[in-house]
Amino acid sequence: MFISTAYAQAAAGGDAPSTLMSLLPLVLMFVVLYFVMIRPQMKRQKEHKAMIDALAKGDEVITAGGLLGKVSKLGDPYIGIELADGVEVQLQRTAVVQVLPKGTLK
Repeated sequence: MFISTAYAQAAAGGDAPSTLMSLLPLVLMFVVLYFVMIRPQMKRQKEHKAMIDALAKGDEVITAGGLLGKVSKLGDPYIGIELADGVEVQLQRTAVVQVLPKGTLK
Protein backbone atom coordinates (compact mmCIF):
# COMPACT_ATOMS: atom_id res chain seq x y z
CA MET A 1 0.00 0.00 0.00
CA PHE A 2 2.87 2.43 0.71
CA ILE A 3 5.08 1.00 -2.01
CA SER A 4 4.47 2.46 -5.40
CA THR A 5 4.75 0.41 -8.50
CA ALA A 6 8.26 0.47 -10.09
CA TYR A 7 8.57 0.60 -13.83
CA ALA A 8 11.69 -0.49 -15.67
CA GLN A 9 13.27 2.13 -17.89
CA ALA A 10 14.09 1.33 -21.45
CA ALA A 11 17.80 0.54 -22.02
CA ALA A 12 19.91 3.24 -23.66
CA GLY A 13 20.30 2.86 -27.41
CA GLY A 14 24.07 2.47 -27.50
CA ASP A 15 27.16 2.88 -25.36
CA ALA A 16 29.53 3.62 -28.27
CA PRO A 17 28.65 7.33 -28.69
CA SER A 18 28.84 8.00 -24.95
CA THR A 19 32.25 6.29 -24.71
CA LEU A 20 33.52 8.28 -27.69
CA MET A 21 32.23 11.51 -26.19
CA SER A 22 33.93 10.76 -22.86
CA LEU A 23 37.31 10.24 -24.59
CA LEU A 24 37.00 13.33 -26.78
CA PRO A 25 38.21 15.85 -24.12
CA LEU A 26 41.27 13.69 -23.39
CA VAL A 27 42.19 13.48 -27.06
CA LEU A 28 41.57 17.21 -27.50
CA MET A 29 43.85 18.02 -24.53
CA PHE A 30 46.65 15.88 -26.01
CA VAL A 31 46.37 17.63 -29.39
CA VAL A 32 46.55 21.06 -27.74
CA LEU A 33 49.49 19.92 -25.58
CA TYR A 34 51.33 18.69 -28.68
CA PHE A 35 50.96 21.97 -30.57
CA VAL A 36 51.62 24.23 -27.57
CA MET A 37 54.49 22.41 -25.83
CA ILE A 38 55.95 19.38 -27.60
CA ARG A 39 56.26 20.68 -31.17
CA PRO A 40 57.98 24.00 -30.29
CA GLN A 41 60.42 22.18 -27.98
CA MET A 42 61.39 19.75 -30.76
CA LYS A 43 61.91 22.68 -33.13
CA ARG A 44 64.13 24.46 -30.57
CA GLN A 45 66.22 21.30 -30.05
CA LYS A 46 66.67 20.89 -33.79
CA GLU A 47 67.83 24.52 -34.18
CA HIS A 48 70.27 24.17 -31.24
CA LYS A 49 71.78 21.00 -32.70
CA ALA A 50 72.25 22.70 -36.08
CA MET A 51 73.93 25.68 -34.38
CA ILE A 52 76.31 23.43 -32.43
CA ASP A 53 77.19 21.42 -35.54
CA ALA A 54 77.94 24.65 -37.43
CA LEU A 55 80.44 25.98 -34.85
CA ALA A 56 83.73 27.05 -36.39
CA LYS A 57 87.05 28.29 -35.09
CA GLY A 58 86.88 32.01 -34.33
CA ASP A 59 83.13 32.11 -33.61
CA GLU A 60 82.14 34.26 -30.65
CA VAL A 61 79.81 32.39 -28.31
CA ILE A 62 77.92 32.62 -25.02
CA THR A 63 77.88 29.53 -22.80
CA ALA A 64 75.17 28.27 -20.46
CA GLY A 65 77.24 29.55 -17.53
CA GLY A 66 77.32 33.07 -18.97
CA LEU A 67 80.92 33.03 -20.23
CA LEU A 68 81.68 34.94 -23.43
CA GLY A 69 84.60 33.95 -25.61
CA LYS A 70 85.97 32.89 -28.98
CA VAL A 71 86.14 29.28 -30.09
CA SER A 72 89.81 28.35 -30.31
CA LYS A 73 89.74 24.54 -30.56
CA LEU A 74 87.14 22.18 -31.93
CA GLY A 75 86.81 18.59 -30.82
CA ASP A 76 83.99 16.09 -31.09
CA PRO A 77 82.56 16.24 -27.55
CA TYR A 78 84.48 19.31 -26.31
CA ILE A 79 85.50 22.74 -27.58
CA GLY A 80 88.11 25.18 -26.33
CA ILE A 81 86.98 28.74 -25.70
CA GLU A 82 89.41 31.62 -25.23
CA LEU A 83 87.92 33.95 -22.61
CA ALA A 84 90.82 36.45 -22.53
CA ASP A 85 94.40 36.55 -23.82
CA GLY A 86 96.02 33.36 -22.53
CA VAL A 87 92.88 32.12 -20.70
CA GLU A 88 91.28 29.10 -22.33
CA VAL A 89 88.65 26.72 -20.98
CA GLN A 90 87.32 23.41 -22.25
CA LEU A 91 83.55 23.03 -22.47
CA GLN A 92 81.09 20.54 -23.83
CA ARG A 93 79.64 21.56 -27.16
CA THR A 94 76.13 21.47 -25.70
CA ALA A 95 77.07 24.23 -23.21
CA VAL A 96 77.06 26.78 -26.05
CA VAL A 97 73.80 28.70 -25.91
CA GLN A 98 74.22 31.35 -28.58
CA VAL A 99 76.61 32.33 -31.35
CA LEU A 100 77.23 36.08 -31.40
CA PRO A 101 77.81 38.19 -34.51
CA LYS A 102 81.48 38.67 -35.45
CA GLY A 103 83.12 41.64 -33.76
CA THR A 104 80.93 41.60 -30.65
CA LEU A 105 83.87 40.80 -28.39
CA LYS A 106 86.93 43.02 -28.50
